[in-house]
Amino acid sequence: MKSLPAQLVAILRQRPARHNARVLGLFLVALTAMVVVDAVLFHAIMAMEGRDFSWVSGFYWTLTVMSTLGFGDITFESDLGRVFSMFVLLSGTVFLLVLFPFIVIQFFWAPWMEAQAAARAPRELPEETADHVILTRYDEVSAAVIERLVHRQIDYVLLVPDREEAVRLHDRGLRVVVGDLDDPETWERVRVRQAGLVATTCNDFTNTNAAFTVRGVAPDVPIIATAGDPASVDILELAGCTHVLQLAEEMGQALARRMIGADAMTHTIGKFGPLAIAEATAARTPLVGKTLAETRLRQITGLNVVGVWERGRFQSALGSTRISADTVLVLAGTAEQLYRYDELFVIYNVSAAPVVILGGGRVGQATGRALAEREVDYRIVEKKPALVRDPEHHVLGSAAELEVLQKAGILETPTVIITTNDDDLNVYLTIYCRRLRPDVQIITRTSLDRNVATLHRAGTDFVMSYASMGASKMLNLLKRGEILMLAEGLDLFKLPVPASLAGRTVVEAEVRERSGVSIVAVVQGDRIEVNPDPSVPLPEGADILLIGSEEAEARFLEIFAHH
Repeated sequence: MKSLPAQLVAILRQRPARHNARVLGLFLVALTAMVVVDAVLFHAIMAMEGRDFSWVSGFYWTLTVMSTLGFGDITFESDLGRVFSMFVLLSGTVFLLVLFPFIVIQFFWAPWMEAQAAARAPRELPEETADHVILTRYDEVSAAVIERLVHRQIDYVLLVPDREEAVRLHDRGLRVVVGDLDDPETWERVRVRQAGLVATTCNDFTNTNAAFTVRGVAPDVPIIATAGDPASVDILELAGCTHVLQLAEEMGQALARRMIGADAMTHTIGKFGPLAIAEATAARTPLVGKTLAETRLRQITGLNVVGVWERGRFQSALGSTRISADTVLVLAGTAEQLYRYDELFVIYNVSAAPVVILGGGRVGQATGRALAEREVDYRIVEKKPALVRDPEHHVLGSAAELEVLQKAGILETPTVIITTNDDDLNVYLTIYCRRLRPDVQIITRTSLDRNVATLHRAGTDFVMSYASMGASKMLNLLKRGEILMLAEGLDLFKLPVPASLAGRTVVEAEVRERSGVSIVAVVQGDRIEVNPDPSVPLPEGADILLIGSEEAEARFLEIFAHH
């Protein structure tokens, strides 16, 4: 932080500040002259009354009267002296109690605070700033992005149009710059040409304007925008966006994949050439209660079980991992291998009862569409008539009312999916539904990461964080294709075979046991070998595809790539 003299010098270099300083100086000169004149007149009138006082006493009397203190230890005896005293009192009231505070506040204190605020909310970044991420709004997604950027030591800046908001965010420890999103000069000042990524999460219209403005300044910088309306995707791409994220749609699809009661088949969540990553629920199948080694899935289908979801948390899969009714398997393999898995388990987990979705907003509607694609019946409970578009699949009313839930099928449904954007309401509904149906599967969406643990305590089986999902997708795109987010907390990433692994087998190196990641493919030129034999040495100079959490990736790099 700059010292006080340095801040004063910086302020006085500005023309308005110099003008204010001159006005304040002139006022102080006028006030000093008035005090001196009044002190001289004090001596003159006292001499007329035949009394003599020192000059210190003269200034003392003048200042006590002007400031309205008037101790009364020195007073005039003549009418002239009393009239003079009243004049000094009134002039002092005007100058010291009215004009002086106004002048100080208007021409010193306000500019000083203005300068302090400007220092906390600058309008540009240093010229050498590069490879930084520019964000246009502070919301739950951006907050999660910033947390991950700081963890990875990647520079960022929040571009805020309102200075008061910028100062407030700065005081919370965030790096901000003030500027309008539709002003090319703003983007020049935040060094957008040298940025690694621009991520705009405002409404669709603001995102379009911001992206179009950025593209006019920096033709090559990657731009990510969120879209609330599916119709806006094409417009945002035409405006210059590199990627458009429909987070509500993707959240709905992710919530629908976690449900049981429709089927036990695989559902693909990501692809890399011939490699497919899929999820499959284990509930009500013969897999429940067995360890992965006992299931012999790799020998039977050729698939690699790379991990499992347990109550919303991803865990690396080992041979000793035991499958429960809440387990969601994460499978890696080819389309043919997934088909063989589906042939074995297509008969399990079939239920005719509709899935109950609480909340008919964008995420709830997206969840319904995802279920419809799987030919799964559903009922959306929504209390706002404007959001009830399909009476056949909607129940109008409050989810807090038992009659409404009974009409939706709460007593028969295998799964309840809670999709509102109010975390407090989601906790309330989770507790309520768990009380009504102790055996039902409850899947809940949360807006903030900090409420994940609370929702688990409330009784939900699976929680998905809207903020975490959006942040992960944006950061994955920042890595320019070297990583693919498969689900919240689960990534597929590509790395060269580390020197410490070249010529060694996966079994020998204990890759999964030591790091938590699974090697699901070896890439040599245009050839991709899916689920390579773990007993065959890894070739030098090839690339490997690994799947795991961000923490597991960090452990892998620490153990194998940094040695």
